[in-house]
Amino acid sequence: MNIIRLSYPLSSEIITQPCAVAMGYFDGVHLGHRRVIQRAIDFAKANGLKSGVLTFFPHPREVLGRSGYSQYITPLEDKLEQFEKMGIDFVYIIDFDIAFSSVYPEDYVEEVLMPLQVKHIVVGFDNTFAYRGMGTTQTLQELSKGRYSVDVVGPVNRLGEKVSSTIIREYLHNGEVDQVRHLLGRPYSIKGVAVHGDKRGRKIGFPTANIGVSSPYLIGKNGVYGVKAKVDGKIYDGVMNIGIKPTFELEKKEKTLEVHIFGFDQEIYGKDIEVELLFMIREEQKFSGVEALINQIQKDAEFAKKKFASIL
Repeated sequence: MNIIRLSYPLSSEIITQPCAVAMGYFDGVHLGHRRVIQRAIDFAKANGLKSGVLTFFPHPREVLGRSGYSQYITPLEDKLEQFEKMGIDFVYIIDFDIAFSSVYPEDYVEEVLMPLQVKHIVVGFDNTFAYRGMGTTQTLQELSKGRYSVDVVGPVNRLGEKVSSTIIREYLHNGEVDQVRHLLGRPYSIKGVAVHGDKRGRKIGFPTANIGVSSPYLIGKNGVYGVKAKVDGKIYDGVMNIGIKPTFELEKKEKTLEVHIFGFDQEIYGKDIEVELLFMIREEQKFSGVEALINQIQKDAEFAKKKFASIL
């Protein structure tokens, strides 16, 4: 997969090939996004074109000062990984800045789509583009002048609910990662590096690895989760706490991610780790003391093990 970073105005030296592209931000690469992207891939294969994704970074809302998009369901590297798994040939990433946000729909078509040799565009039904979202799917069709075709993909429903990044964000904020899994078509995952913490877990009989997240992930609700941890290519069951460890009344109330991997006693500090969140066990809470905390952790672990056995 070729990844091409672009800035506006586009350079005349860009090497492109006639392509069918899926256009959008695609945070999450959820089931709705995947349908849009797959339609572009299928059209490209059927018509002798290259398949592509035309996307942007950072999120327009972040650049324009709107709240809620400093963290991502799929940070850029994760999103690119999902595109590659789908078999995309090209990914065009346009640096979204103030200058690009001011481009009108007509100029967007003439100065972005045409230089990229776009012959077919696939978008979601609610896609907008260009200055203040003035460009709609109808605008895109009207401006084509026969130079490209447009395929508009309708909403995708899963378990009676429309799939959208907004709904996925709400589920993450509520700790409903099992629902997120249904809408993504895969577990929600966070990648990072195992880093040293205060080693308190080891002292109470439940050694944990703190995760130093590598990208601006949307970290959901504080609580304890049943997880799958991937280390050195192997997958292990475990539990993870997201939160501020209120039982210990720490001065710094920084949110941490601590994972306890069942039956694991290897040294992993400094290693890459990916954690898939499968279900929430309980919200984070303050206990009367360390012994009460230990008893609850034991219950959390037993609950998780039974849950893992039931979902296999």
